[in-house]
Amino acid sequence: MKKHNFSAGPAILPQSVLAQAAEAVKDFEGAGLSILEMSHRSPEFSAVMAEAISLVRELFELPDNYKVLFLTGGASSQFYMVPMNLLSDGEHSSYINTGTWSTKAIKEVSNFGTVEEIASSKDQNFSYYPKEYTIPENTKYLHLTSNNTIFGTQIKEFPETKVPMICDMSSDVFSRRIDASKFGVIYAGAQKNLGPAGTTLVIVREDLLGKTERNIPTMLDYRTHIAKDSMFNTPPAYPIYVCMLTLRWIKEQGGLQAMEAKNEAKANLLYNEIDSNPKFEGVAAKEDRSLMNVTFVLKDKSQEAAFLEKCEAANISGIKGHRSVGGFRASIYNAMPMSSVQVLVDLMKAF
Repeated sequence: MKKHNFSAGPAILPQSVLAQAAEAVKDFEGAGLSILEMSHRSPEFSAVMAEAISLVRELFELPDNYKVLFLTGGASSQFYMVPMNLLSDGEHSSYINTGTWSTKAIKEVSNFGTVEEIASSKDQNFSYYPKEYTIPENTKYLHLTSNNTIFGTQIKEFPETKVPMICDMSSDVFSRRIDASKFGVIYAGAQKNLGPAGTTLVIVREDLLGKTERNIPTMLDYRTHIAKDSMFNTPPAYPIYVCMLTLRWIKEQGGLQAMEAKNEAKANLLYNEIDSNPKFEGVAAKEDRSLMNVTFVLKDKSQEAAFLEKCEAANISGIKGHRSVGGFRASIYNAMPMSSVQVLVDLMKAF
């Protein structure tokens, strides 16, 4: 029996996408070759890349001055590529620290400029999203992490700023509607909500580039990859292909408006059970609860092993919380069906 996959990542993919991707490993659209062994310069793969980029543009309604890239290195590589490409020596950047990933992003900036942590939720183990902060006038950009995978918080409304916003959207990309024109750079590791591990989506406003007067290594310069449509070197062809299939699926489901409605319904079902069940309680502040990563604990920690055993018996996978939070984490990304959330809710009721 297929398991109910609540893993935080690599995460669940749509069943139709998995079926198509499996067939392409054997024979890509009747070409007589596997997608794994096709030239990235072939017309077939060039069409895959072009469609993937086009779907990103369409779903996010990107203005013409934004470029879409599929790179490697995960979102972690963007922690240094962003300041390397955007920040001159001595220039100031502002970061909001909401957890593990923003902490790591902040660490990298000092190699290229100065960084100020203008707000943080570390004082309460990152269980809320900071809302009171001032963006310095001399800052080059504001960096945010839209969804906190480990601690289960999410930005509900992005701020209005006079400077470009840079956002790590790894765990909630394409899960809801956003105004992409508010951002200077959006980046996301694919393995949370878009595709398999191995490629990283980067969306960059082109006019921000080429202003640092820094000698940027060729492979780390966004302009290199823009000029070659993400194919300066051999790209991670299979992960990009699966991302394209997932983007097709999102469009077929009704786009980001439909994804947002489905994700809100799934999250509401689970949070309502957490709040009404006397044995459980949520970890994140209610107003900042993530639609993607639902964190909760048992009030009686001695029952955790018994609950995990029940989950295993019910074919529920990936429910154990991150070690820095404990308890449980149910990641309910786009591809998670409501029926699987209902299985978890029913188990919690019975428990």
